[in-house]
Amino acid sequence: MRRFVSLLLVMAIPMGAHAASSTTQLDVTGGFAEQKKNIEADIAAGEVYSEISQQNMRDVRGALERISDVLEEEGSVDKLSEAEKAAVFNDQELVNTLLTQASEDSRVICRREKKVGSHRTTTQCATVAERRRISEETTKALRENQRIQAPPAG
Repeated sequence: MRRFVSLLLVMAIPMGAHAASSTTQLDVTGGFAEQKKNIEADIAAGEVYSEISQQNMRDVRGALERISDVLEEEGSVDKLSEAEKAAVFNDQELVNTLLTQASEDSRVICRREKKVGSHRTTTQCATVAERRRISEETTKALRENQRIQAPPAG
């Protein structure tokens, strides 16, 4: 039994390490300037966070600037007052939440699909957010179509 538990723990460690490295997580306890530079480079490149909205991008940049300003004044997190620590922590959580969501929405998923009336398969690739938008638009169009073609009551 011990061997089985040890094997599970050994297998879980690399998975966790890979999952953590797939997106940038902000940690203000060390190397903030380098992390800020990496996040802004990832946003500018438009690959990792291709589906981040303009509003979320402004929110992330604003939070990064607020954190940067506070840390420049005090030098480190340890020297901050409790109120400043809370504000920095809240901004850190905001950045991590928005970037994690943008990263998840930016994942590209490819599917092999057969077109109706054909035996040939094609590869259809789209981001998670694009697939969600297409699904919502299709649902909306079907609902509107049902409303228009419904026979008059009475």
